Amino acid sequence: MKKHFFVLLGIAALVFSFTGNSAAKTFTLRFAHQNPESGLSSVNCVDPWLRQVEEATEGRVKIQAFYGQTLAKGKDMWNAVKTGITDIGWCFHGYWPGMTPLSDVISLPALPFRTAEKGSEVMWKLYQQFPEIQKEYEDVKVLLFYTSEPYTLITREKPVKTIEDLKGMKIRMTGGPPTDMVRELGGIPMLIPMPDCYISLQKGVIDGMGAPWEAIHVWRFYEVVNHYTDVPFPAVYFSIVMNKNTWNRLPKDVQEGIMSVSGEKGSRFWGRNFFDKMKDLGKEKIQTEGEAGNIYQLNPEEQQKWIEIGGKPVWAEWVKNMESKGHSNARKILDTTLELSK
Repeated sequence: MKKHFFVLLGIAALVFSFTGNSAAKTFTLRFAHQNPESGLSSVNCVDPWLRQVEEATEGRVKIQAFYGQTLAKGKDMWNAVKTGITDIGWCFHGYWPGMTPLSDVISLPALPFRTAEKGSEVMWKLYQQFPEIQKEYEDVKVLLFYTSEPYTLITREKPVKTIEDLKGMKIRMTGGPPTDMVRELGGIPMLIPMPDCYISLQKGVIDGMGAPWEAIHVWRFYEVVNHYTDVPFPAVYFSIVMNKNTWNRLPKDVQEGIMSVSGEKGSRFWGRNFFDKMKDLGKEKIQTEGEAGNIYQLNPEEQQKWIEIGGKPVWAEWVKNMESKGHSNARKILDTTLELSK
């Protein structure tokens, strides 16, 4: 009897040891990002969030970060995540026009939200509410979304104070609705990856671009542009996504830990810290190193003119285009976006 007792005790100890080791297993995940590690958006947003993930999983997730396109280029990031080149990737959807067309609703021009934190919250809620949007991300695991604040128009030599000033100018803008807006306003839209924009501005390949204040600061555009105009430009959106196989291999409690700092909470954190906090810093930078005096604000009548010519027609065209492709609730998605954005 005593012999059987010690055999059972030994088996129980073995099972406990295995369970304990399994529970304590750590997972090293690769994270790929386009922007430089030294940039303020990386210092103020990306690094803190990566630490949040490690803390929320009680150290069971360790993240190896690859900045500055060292593991995957920004325009290749979606496939890099899908194929497992990286476990987690920063994805800028402006690189892939038409890939997530219903999500593009958040990048329509002249939406009511004024901050990146609010836009990020809206995007996550749209993803939660509409299965059709969720389907656009079925190849990956979405951790969070975030948006920029509405872009500022920056130009090299010619100030833009009216729609007439914009006509014929080559303006770098992201694909989808932002491109449509520039075209409606009489500009010539140019699709150029963000890392190539500085040299394109410097050499006059483009006359200007739409940019968030984060990019103006991080990419040092203040060195090569002279004029800044607040216009009802679109915002752009991003996702932080994980390889599906990697996600499915993680224990449930680890997944829950990651999502505790992702989802809506993480989306708002990224919007606020990646973009909103950079606005004042960007304006400070152009005051000390750029052309501080050349910041323009459209008068109310001109602002409304931009919305009527370059905003609302793009909304209507987006709905029409989506409906023609079988998305019968496109109007509902737009109306929900407008309501959530207030």
